[in-house]
Amino acid sequence: MNNILRQIKRKYKIEYILLTLILFVGFIVRLYRINNPIADWHSWRQADTASVSKVFVQRGINLLFPRYHDISSIQSGIFNPEGLRMVEFPLFNLVHALLAKTFPFLSLEVWGRLVSIFSGILSAYLIFQIGKRFISLWGGVLAAFFFTFIPFNIYFSRVILPEPFAQLFALLSLWFFVLYIDKDKTHFLYLSGISLSLSLLVKPFTFFYIIPMAYLIQEKHKFSEILQKSKLFINLLIFIDLVIVPFLLWRHWINKFPEGIPFFTWAFNGDRIRFRPAFWRWIFGERLGRLILGIWGLIPLSFGIITKKKSYFTLSFFAGALIYLTVFATASVRHDYYQIFVIPSISLLLAEGGLYLWKLKCLNLWLSRSLFIFSVILMMGMGTYQIKEFYKVNHPEIILAGQEVDRITPKDALVIAPYNGDTAFLYQTNRWGWPAIDDSIDNLIKRGASYYVSVDLGSADTKMLALRFETIVLDANYIIIDLHKLKKK
Repeated sequence: MNNILRQIKRKYKIEYILLTLILFVGFIVRLYRINNPIADWHSWRQADTASVSKVFVQRGINLLFPRYHDISSIQSGIFNPEGLRMVEFPLFNLVHALLAKTFPFLSLEVWGRLVSIFSGILSAYLIFQIGKRFISLWGGVLAAFFFTFIPFNIYFSRVILPEPFAQLFALLSLWFFVLYIDKDKTHFLYLSGISLSLSLLVKPFTFFYIIPMAYLIQEKHKFSEILQKSKLFINLLIFIDLVIVPFLLWRHWINKFPEGIPFFTWAFNGDRIRFRPAFWRWIFGERLGRLILGIWGLIPLSFGIITKKKSYFTLSFFAGALIYLTVFATASVRHDYYQIFVIPSISLLLAEGGLYLWKLKCLNLWLSRSLFIFSVILMMGMGTYQIKEFYKVNHPEIILAGQEVDRITPKDALVIAPYNGDTAFLYQTNRWGWPAIDDSIDNLIKRGASYYVSVDLGSADTKMLALRFETIVLDANYIIIDLHKLKKK
């Protein structure tokens, strides 16, 4: 029987068959609720991203002036009448908008999720290649499996966010750098630099992928040798320029439009939580421990960290991820999607730990393998139990109210759609405007506000405006008020 299995494996390369199956099933599971309106978990961030793409579709693509529907001062502290969104370079939005315009049989929201899904599946393939290089062929398959099926990553590689897109280019950069190290071909180094540059333009957080690259270059050449080899030194300088210069040029450009740059310094350590007990609890207990690893995944992860290695690449990758979480301490604690970038390194360590447990001979082999299988099953189960809540649309009334606003108001109307500053409600109206009242209502009317829509019928603002202006729609779930029609006494 064993001989038959070996022959099948040798003839059909079962590892590649399994990889194909993993990628295919991974694609299928990410289609779950792909038609969801942008009102599920982190809808505010998804709405901001989708809004830029929607403007590209409606008003034409202009990469230097990305705009979205929020014209308030909430994001930057400055009134933003043009709705400028000067954050990441809009490469994700470019691809998103082009697909939506070219193939209109699918909605803008579905195409946004598909861009992230394809980014996630391609990233899983790159994880396989990296795992195959630094662990083994089966290590690559296992790493791709974990990356593809960790419930946290299933959800966050089908959201309308630029993070999965940025991660794809970061992993592509890392893989090109590995090829450069292995084959010593300069074009691989330049391709790595271009890929990382694109990743940084989309999300600067991927800069920390440079840490495993630094490990690889010093492992091959030693830092003292780099200065002595002029050709190598010049090539590395070109690599650094390819990575940094486009990012600096973009930052220089967007600094001319401060009204379009959201507050961002809070992300580093705005509430001084770094290294406090709450930091360790949220990052290592709640996020990495429970949400991503489902507690039981800590077992193969721990063995992946301590197992003897032929290369410390996977540890350097994980170290880069931990440094990233530490630098962006406040953001990592407040928003779980910041952990998207640590999943590749975790997947590789899980694969290493899994293989170690599978081959462990110093203990009972049957028990160690059972422990691995049992821990993975519980990890996936507990992760699914928590992540399933992310798919829910908890406030469908914002969708109904938004559709009614879109139906009865002029296309150029400016709308106030208060939702605690969350732009998901404003996005549903398909109108430009304010996601909260950030000034006196009279000043907002002077700036062009025409309608007020709310799903909070009991709020002080809603009651005040309903007394002062004419209500044109009153539903059990929402109210729409015309701000240009004073209520008749």
